[in-house]
Amino acid sequence: MALKNWTDWQPVERTVLIVLFAPDGQLLLIRKKRGLGVGKITPPGGRIEPNESEEDAARRELKEETGVVAPALHRRARLCFQFVNGYSMETLVFVGFQPPCKVTPCDEADPFWLPWAHLPWNQVWADDILWLPAVQKGLFVQGWFVFKEDLMMESRVNFSPL
Repeated sequence: MALKNWTDWQPVERTVLIVLFAPDGQLLLIRKKRGLGVGKITPPGGRIEPNESEEDAARRELKEETGVVAPALHRRARLCFQFVNGYSMETLVFVGFQPPCKVTPCDEADPFWLPWAHLPWNQVWADDILWLPAVQKGLFVQGWFVFKEDLMMESRVNFSPL
């Protein structure tokens, strides 16, 4: 699928990611234990359930994957992913701010706080380098990505001030 053909694109699934930034420069991440992206480092997140609001999904996923109760959350990105195998998803990224706190692993993820400067870019999804720094700087991001498994084939990213 070429990026120019996204006008009528519809996702198979809708998901959320939650990026928590701490005043000391850390952010909350997880290492995925199963599912799409197993082994990768990513912000916590997951599927929006039927009849669930986007923000409620973000709060639920954050609590399930890390044990952290969400602070105030703000939507900061809309990311569209098309996989060449036919799978597609829209991901809404929510940002929150709070000091580092205790995290609890679950069967899906091992959560941890990490200084921004030590983020292992070689262990995250390839698209993260294109949108996460902009979100960290306070911009709103819209992105469109085509993947073949975990290899990014195409990308387009737009940034706008809040």
